[in-house]
Amino acid sequence: MRALLIAVGVVAVVFILLGLLLKALKWLLILGLIALVVAIVMGVVEARRVTREP
Repeated sequence: MRALLIAVGVVAVVFILLGLLLKALKWLLILGLIALVVAIVMGVVEARRVTREP
């Protein structure tokens, strides 16, 4: 699960950087931000799940 989160985070950063460098492709910035939010939410959910396990 950690590898998936890292992969999504890397993809998010790449999309954000591409979006900032290529202003004409604003959808890359939007996709990167969405992927970053998804990675953060998945990380929080995973952390809560791990901390609740006995």
